Amino acid sequence: MRRPIRFSYRNKDLPPFSCEFGRGRRRRVLDLPLIAWLTVIWVLLWSGLHWANVLTGAVVAVAVCLAFPLPQVDLGLRLHPWGMLRLGGFLLYDMYTSGVRVTRQIFGDRPHRAAVIAVPLRCRSDLMLTATAVAVSNVPGGSVVEVRRATATLFLHVLDADRPAELDAARRSVWRLEELTVRAFGTRDEIARVAVAPPTAPHTGEQPGDQGEDA
Repeated sequence: MRRPIRFSYRNKDLPPFSCEFGRGRRRRVLDLPLIAWLTVIWVLLWSGLHWANVLTGAVVAVAVCLAFPLPQVDLGLRLHPWGMLRLGGFLLYDMYTSGVRVTRQIFGDRPHRAAVIAVPLRCRSDLMLTATAVAVSNVPGGSVVEVRRATATLFLHVLDADRPAELDAARRSVWRLEELTVRAFGTRDEIARVAVAPPTAPHTGEQPGDQGEDA
């Protein structure tokens, strides 16, 4: 027997966090996060959190979505709880260790040479490319100066580039963040992409010059 209401976790053809009811021309798909957000706005407009306001807000939100349906757009976002925990833990650890390393560089005696390196990524979707760039920018010691969408390449400014091994370590850190980001929010195809070895990176980066003695 066909269910009157079908949710996305049972039907992979539906957009994430949505439900479907009806058949043929009467088929309707509702975006559950959008309904929840419209309900919150309704409650805020009434300036009171009561069950009656929540119920009427949900009814109004469903009516608005049915009267003015939006085109179905799949952003390619998937939520993997275990992957999100791993990404959050790695970011906290990486921010701490990178912060300690940058502090040592600042108060160290010897100057350090900076460089801009190119890091090609394995996923080419706009969402994963942006999410990886944001994750990399949150870690001290490196900042994304350019994102080349055509080749899915991040250009990363690295503070400590005295040895080739340090540049390789910076690239491996980016690839690790890309893998964790995709395993937290990516599709099955994208997760399969990050399971393979990273692409070949350019051998050297552009070096804008030495920083000062206090760098």
